[in-house]
Amino acid sequence: MVMGSSGSKLEKALGDQFPEGERYFGLENFGNTCYCNSVLQALYFCIPFREQLLEYYSNSKNLTDAEENLLTCLADLFTQISSQKKKTGVIAPKRFVQRVRKQNENFRSYMHQDAHEFLNFLLNELVDTLEKEANAAKSSPETSPLPEKIANGPRHPLPNGVQKEPIVTWVHKSFQGILTNETRCLRCETVTARDETFFDLSLDIDQNSSITSCLKNFSSTETLNAEDKFFCDKCCSLQEAQKRMKIKKPPHILVIHLKRFKYIEQLGRYKKLSYRVVFPMELKLTNTVDGADDSEYSLFAVVVHVGTGPNHGHYVSAVKSHSHWLFFDDENVDMMDESTLQSFFGSAQEFSGNADHGYILFYECVRLRS
Repeated sequence: MVMGSSGSKLEKALGDQFPEGERYFGLENFGNTCYCNSVLQALYFCIPFREQLLEYYSNSKNLTDAEENLLTCLADLFTQISSQKKKTGVIAPKRFVQRVRKQNENFRSYMHQDAHEFLNFLLNELVDTLEKEANAAKSSPETSPLPEKIANGPRHPLPNGVQKEPIVTWVHKSFQGILTNETRCLRCETVTARDETFFDLSLDIDQNSSITSCLKNFSSTETLNAEDKFFCDKCCSLQEAQKRMKIKKPPHILVIHLKRFKYIEQLGRYKKLSYRVVFPMELKLTNTVDGADDSEYSLFAVVVHVGTGPNHGHYVSAVKSHSHWLFFDDENVDMMDESTLQSFFGSAQEFSGNADHGYILFYECVRLRS
């Protein structure tokens, strides 16, 4: 394993403050895999997720018939990093990248890929695998290594016609929130509410705005009229209505994706929006349903897109670990000041030399933090 020069520099910079048991390792790039590396670093420093993944690995490593999948490859990679004798260095996530490319043809080419698409794909794949294992465990509990740890679904088969409770995996427990879509008929005032789950919130952005204002816009009231009228079950007809989206159950880890890539019809292509969007270190969620407590969150990772367009560029990540901010750029790891995060807000000008923009933000709920 190659030790990067930035590694020894990092150890010197942290000195006596180097956190006990922590490891800071860069990830080798296998031809435009920065989209993958930047997301992996953010997830590694998402402590509840990392701890569950390491526990999963230690519980399942004795299984000789375990089939390789994205979950086992990721657990193996995180275990490799956390068990290194050295505190800093570089690791090659070759097996993990090969598995990603094997399972999803979109990531097989050496073209620039989207970090948000990769994050979505990864979390959904992990959930699918855990759900399959949980279902297998329920059907044959004696062969299951982890009947309780994988999920907290119902233990007994339910009679025919009874709706099964969905399996809640530890990925759900970290990242899943619930949105409620409320539609109010303007004729009879009946409110129809429909819940939907989410792993991240994708927010439209405006020039010179903030995450708070983007969240307010996300939950703003929209009027449905003309061709967009709503079919009201009570009125049994199409009616004008008001619709809004609110957060019913905030997640433990709130992932916010800023929609920086927009399709411009006049140009016939996607364009990157370099808008200045301020993201705070501490965030209060106020667009929750009535009766839900306002949740307070603390920023711990930012995936940054470097470049002027959607089809080329580079991804890096800034991560908070034990009150220190670190900058991960593939193999390189450096200390950074918290104030440097402001350079990722974006530009107040339409055209700017600064091409580093915050793209995916990771917040942890501080009230639930152990």
